Amino acid sequence: MDPVSTGILGTILVFVLLFLGMPIAFALMLVGFGGISYLASIEAALPIAARTVYEVSAYYPYTVIPLFIVMGGFAGSSGMTKDLYSAFDKWFRKLPGGLAIATIGACAGFAAVSGSSVATAATMGTVALPEMKRFGYHPRLATGSIAAGGTLGFLIPPSIGFIVYGMLTEQSIGKLLVAGMIPGLILALGYIGIVIAMVKSNPSLAPVSLESTNLRDKFSSLLGIWEPLAIFLLVMGGIYSGFFTPTEAGAIGATVLLLVAIIKRKLNRGNLVDALLESVRISVMVLFLVAGANVFSYFLALSTIPMQLATWVAGLEVSRYLIHTIIVISYLFLGCFLDAISMMVLTMPVIFPVILALNFDPIWFGVIAVLMMEAGLITPPMGLNIFTVAGVEKETPVETIFRGVAPFLLSIFAIVILITIFPDLALFLPSMMMR
Repeated sequence: MDPVSTGILGTILVFVLLFLGMPIAFALMLVGFGGISYLASIEAALPIAARTVYEVSAYYPYTVIPLFIVMGGFAGSSGMTKDLYSAFDKWFRKLPGGLAIATIGACAGFAAVSGSSVATAATMGTVALPEMKRFGYHPRLATGSIAAGGTLGFLIPPSIGFIVYGMLTEQSIGKLLVAGMIPGLILALGYIGIVIAMVKSNPSLAPVSLESTNLRDKFSSLLGIWEPLAIFLLVMGGIYSGFFTPTEAGAIGATVLLLVAIIKRKLNRGNLVDALLESVRISVMVLFLVAGANVFSYFLALSTIPMQLATWVAGLEVSRYLIHTIIVISYLFLGCFLDAISMMVLTMPVIFPVILALNFDPIWFGVIAVLMMEAGLITPPMGLNIFTVAGVEKETPVETIFRGVAPFLLSIFAIVILITIFPDLALFLPSMMMR
């Protein structure tokens, strides 16, 4: 069998194994190992697999993953989430769907110190859902705004999505994190616009709050925002200025948040252990996915599929934006069946050479890719954020949450189109970074 046919068969086999329930990291590594053994030899495959697993787990810059996850754990322990929600609640309560708007604002604030969409959705669910239930918000709007708001943790830096993309494509993680700042803010505003439109068209979704808040209380509530804002500026400002690397930024952010939690006497042994265990769990999952993707990438390189596909696509006499549109639609389809990180790990070995062949900016495409992975977090039937919120709010059927979150997908698609038309929205800040 020729190399290209072997590569195609191996790719089909990966999807078969996924359908049978094998974890994607193991499926990629197994097929990659078998393909290298077939195209080269088992003597070549064994050291590649062993060396890849070791190099991924021992590579110093990848320690940024557990550090950012620990940051999110310490941020939750310090009571920062409740302070954020309280502040946004006081300012936006009188707007249509004010509590849902406050939830999205607090999600954006927590995402700025977390990096995990699931952690953002779970944490905000425990804080915001009881309040929205108390004021009679429809479960569709209440759960939908939390699930959608949680996706901001995948885009607003520090973002695990950008870190994984940088690991897979060997792009600057610092530039990728900075590139997500403006799109993340625009997407949060887009979500707020969706909430207002939903409530305007159906006022029964969100009864008007009769509780009044004076101007003094509003400004005093801003004291609850300064901590996450200061940490975000410290972490991202240091990366943007080139004063320290993303890994050093993660270490500094985690240390500062640990000290904040200790000073506020909010950190106990249980919180500390939970934060560290969550960091280990997510880090091992991500690193194993990357190791599996790297082994599979060696196999695909031997099959010559990525190079031949990139050459073929570059030679097509069609607009490169048509190819870009097909890739985006493909991500939307895959988001129905794969979680965000798995989708990125599975597709980048093939998609990224095509992007380079079409002369698209890899940092710009990183933002597009992360946005589409974000859509996958709230796309049925595999939307991870949906089931996270369902775990917090057990009384609301999953179907109701899916219906509530569907309008927010329109905002993600609108931002993708906007960044495609105006690439500088993603590239302006990275281009200004100090080298």
